[in-house]
Amino acid sequence: MKPWILGLTGGIGSGKSAVAEQFASFGVHTVDADQAARWVVEPGRTALLQIAQHFGDGVLLPTGELNRAALRERIFADPAERQWLERLLHPLIRSEIADHLARADSPYAIMVSPLLIESGQYRTVDRVLVVDVPEVLQIARTVARDQASEEQVRAILKVQAAREERLRRADDVLVNDRDLSWLRSEVERLHHFYLQLRGGRE
Repeated sequence: MKPWILGLTGGIGSGKSAVAEQFASFGVHTVDADQAARWVVEPGRTALLQIAQHFGDGVLLPTGELNRAALRERIFADPAERQWLERLLHPLIRSEIADHLARADSPYAIMVSPLLIESGQYRTVDRVLVVDVPEVLQIARTVARDQASEEQVRAILKVQAAREERLRRADDVLVNDRDLSWLRSEVERLHHFYLQLRGGRE
C-alpha cells in the first residue's frame, strides 16, 4: 500500500530537524524540502546550467558549484529575477521530493518543509504536524545555533508564516520546549498514533 504523507513544519529554531531525526530513528522515511532544493542545483544537473546561462558565470564558484551568496544578491535586488528562478526551480524541487517519497517503504512518509504553509505545499500532504515553541525560545535557540543577532532572527520570523497561521493549518501540534528524551517519547507517541491511521486520517 502506498504510504500516506505527513507534512512536518515549524518556525525557525523550533527543532523540526530534531523531530524529523526522531521519526527517522523509528524507521519512517523522511524527505527534506531544503535538501531537495540543494540537490536540484548540484553540478551536472540541468537547473545549474540554466541558472549559469541566465545569470552568467558570476553565480558559479571556481569549483563549478552554485555560488549561493552571489545568486541571492542578484535575486534580492530584482523581484523579476527571483520569479524567474522560482519558476525554474519549484517544479524541479516538487518532482525531486515526489521521487524520494515514492521510494518510501514505511506505512507513512514525512516531508519536512520550513515553508510548508507559505508555499502551499500543505495541500499536497495528507496531514500536517507543526512543531511549535514559544517565540522567546525560538529566538534564543536560533541566535545560539546560527550566531545570528536577535534582529536577524526577528526578520526571518516576519517572513515565515505567522505562528497562528501555522497552528490553524495543523492537524497535530508538538510543543518542543523540553529536553530530548521528552521529545523522543512525544515522537514515539505520535508515531504509534500515525501507524493506526489510514491515509493520514482518523
